[in-house]
Amino acid sequence: MQRRALLAALSLAALPAAALAREEAVAAAIREAVGDVPVEDSGMTLRVPAVAENGGQVPLTVLVDGPQTAADHVTAIHVFATRNPTPGVASFRLTPHLARAEVQTRIRLAEDQRIVVLAVTNDGRVRRATAELKVQTGGCVS
Repeated sequence: MQRRALLAALSLAALPAAALAREEAVAAAIREAVGDVPVEDSGMTLRVPAVAENGGQVPLTVLVDGPQTAADHVTAIHVFATRNPTPGVASFRLTPHLARAEVQTRIRLAEDQRIVVLAVTNDGRVRRATAELKVQTGGCVS
């Protein structure tokens, strides 16, 4: 019985460390994509289902408000999943020749988690949108 109690205690002690390591991996992936630039939580729409039946094919749409002109445009959109084995899901490069800053794709998600999307503008500003999703069947193998 003592062995079971010890194993249970060790697994509970490892849980916060694993969660902390995961948050550090997400933060590192975000820093790698955009640096340490402050982010604005406005100016973007993120559309994902509240519940994804199949984590292997989750539809995602990102629409960034504003013009897409030579003087003011979005240069990149980055997608991160906070509980996937690899947090960086996708990066899209955009040009001012697009009519609007919008991407649509399908992503893979391992489990219930938060999606973080960052849009980088040509003048260095970074906008952020987030969404919480429930995943019925995971789509990633770790």
